[in-house]
Amino acid sequence: MKSQVNIKKLNENAVIPTYGSEYAAGADLYACTDENIVIMPGETKLIHTGLAMEIPKGYAGLIYARSGLATKKGLAPANKVGVVDADYRGEVMVALHNHSGSEAVVEHGERIAQLVIAPFLTAEFVTCDELEDTVRGAGGFGSTGTK
Repeated sequence: MKSQVNIKKLNENAVIPTYGSEYAAGADLYACTDENIVIMPGETKLIHTGLAMEIPKGYAGLIYARSGLATKKGLAPANKVGVVDADYRGEVMVALHNHSGSEAVVEHGERIAQLVIAPFLTAEFVTCDELEDTVRGAGGFGSTGTK
């Protein structure tokens, strides 16, 4: 199912997101930079895309790592998953963190992350005295494993 998302180029050199295959969930986001950006080990830098977008109401743009960039260069979003809200109209940027032991270079036009546009629910949080019982109950981290 395809849906239209309005995009505004804030920089004439910005690259519109693209899908790598017919059934890809994430559209690649591209770096929009005038010069190469060096990210040292353990460092985080904000990478521009040169784009603003209009995410439809009831949806969010979720920014995930690209597996190739993470495995080849050790680069992934610093906040693990970025969120672009439907009412945000500023530039979409990606905070890339270098998890590797060597410097990494990001070039203009390089694919830096992937954007998944997903529906969400806005919850109405209601306080109560008791919660419904379940088999798991209050079992926390690792409580559902068998080993």
